[in-house]
Amino acid sequence: MQHSIINLTVLYFYDALIIDEAHSSQGGRTAAAMNEALSDPEDTVNDALEKRMQARKMLSNASYFAFTATPKNKTLELFGEPYKEGGQIKHRPFHSYTMKQAIQENFILDVLSYYTPVNSYYKLIKTVESDPEFDTKRAKKKLRRYVESHDYAIQLKAEIMVDHFQEQVIALNKIGGQARAMVVTDRIERAVQYYNTIRNYLIERKSPYQAIVVFSGEHEYGGVKVTEASLNGFPSSKIEDKIKEDPYRFLICADKFQTGYDEPLLHTMYVDKVLAGIKAVQTLSRLNRAHPQKHDVFVLDFMNDTDTIQAAFSDYYRTTILSDETDPNKLHDLKSDLDSYQVYAPEDIEQLVDLYLSGADRDRLDPILDACVAVYKNQLDEDGQVDFKGKAKAFNRTYGFLASVLPYTDAGWEKLSIFLNFLVPKLPAPIEEDLSKGILEAIDMDSYRVEKQAVVKIQLPDSDAEIEPVPTSGGGFKPEPELDRLSNILKIFNDQFGNFSWTDADRVNRLITEYIPAKVAADVAYQNAKQNSDPQNARIEHDKALGRVMTAVLKDDTELFKQFSDNESFRKWLTDTIFMLTYS
Repeated sequence: MQHSIINLTVLYFYDALIIDEAHSSQGGRTAAAMNEALSDPEDTVNDALEKRMQARKMLSNASYFAFTATPKNKTLELFGEPYKEGGQIKHRPFHSYTMKQAIQENFILDVLSYYTPVNSYYKLIKTVESDPEFDTKRAKKKLRRYVESHDYAIQLKAEIMVDHFQEQVIALNKIGGQARAMVVTDRIERAVQYYNTIRNYLIERKSPYQAIVVFSGEHEYGGVKVTEASLNGFPSSKIEDKIKEDPYRFLICADKFQTGYDEPLLHTMYVDKVLAGIKAVQTLSRLNRAHPQKHDVFVLDFMNDTDTIQAAFSDYYRTTILSDETDPNKLHDLKSDLDSYQVYAPEDIEQLVDLYLSGADRDRLDPILDACVAVYKNQLDEDGQVDFKGKAKAFNRTYGFLASVLPYTDAGWEKLSIFLNFLVPKLPAPIEEDLSKGILEAIDMDSYRVEKQAVVKIQLPDSDAEIEPVPTSGGGFKPEPELDRLSNILKIFNDQFGNFSWTDADRVNRLITEYIPAKVAADVAYQNAKQNSDPQNARIEHDKALGRVMTAVLKDDTELFKQFSDNESFRKWLTDTIFMLTYS
């Protein structure tokens, strides 16, 4: 269900366990600690290792009732109902109250009914005479972060948020004039940046409203240590109450309050953070709480597109099913791979586990671990270090889960898990030279603009969704940097994010919105596919028709054809736009 059933994570009474937010509260260590706390010491074996293994198991004399709106693969395999289909053991919920049903019964609101993506367009320029080389992958990440956190970009986006809230939320008396907005950011620094900018713009607009910023801990911003309390002017414990009171209308968040927060007055969300999968569902679902005067919600998204959000919600709109069970044989493979690196010897594991289970102090464990770390650093190359550490983490993650569901115990796996839990934190990450260092000092932003796209109602597939079992892979290798000249990096970056400068913008606009759609719509093959085939085949014929039309455009507009031919991001945008205009 979308609404929390209880506030406590676990309640224990008689022989039943009720678990809320089961997707996040039942990880390997958490579940093991819970089961150990609930077990009867007189009924378990005295041997410490056996007690640890038994503590990982779900209690046989208790019934488990787990509630979650976004079941993960672990959740379904732990608490779901197994059934056989096509030679595989799948798992489904014992009972489902789906997102679709909850929306239809007005228990929650559909947060995808009014979803509006916002595209950013910008141009970066080189400010140095030389043309140095940088690692393209790292450079692209730095450039995107630089642009989106630039003071001008934050100012522009903040003004859009405030203007929209004033004109489309407050002015339209949403939730009887009580509507609140949440601004979702990707880190504390940007949340504080937005807080200051929105606060100043509200003052400039002579608005009666104010903002609240939420984040965890103390952070340095502009050379000064800041906290929620120092910025907001009241204790953190009062935030949830204050946002319900005027003049507070904007809740600016960095991770905090993006999951589990329950406030029916939230009406609008402004997203400036990359979201995907379960995080996207949980974040946007902060808006879905019902209120007697709440008839719609609105999302304005500066970072994500409709396809990403649709894919995220599709897994949870109807019943979520686990497609297969986790393969325990993968643990054998991981252990074999780890053993082959010879970072540790069997006697290292035995000695450390014996000391640990007998209550030895940490200073007796560290010499064993330090000797293994020395082997890791001196005898493994960088690829080997990456692979070993990745596989060690994968082993602990997979074993922590499988140990609770397998009908048997394996002392060797348990010992290796104990050993790796101590060893992994001591393993240094391979030193990676930052070959994009200095790129921000060599560039400047020439222009930046944002453009709201059409409001869309994202349609979700009306069928049950299958998710994959717990991944058991790990390891890998250190990727090789791809070097390129700064001028090329900037050209690719500018082109990718829509830096189109037309010599005759009005004429190009008429071509895109009138001439090209009309020609594509009149294409016989495309018309036939629309009428007699499914949307997928219709899209294939549409793209072919658009290619034929663009070839004809070449004679009259070489500039537009060149962008279509050479610029992949523009070609994708134009193709999607024309299809939207012609397929209805």
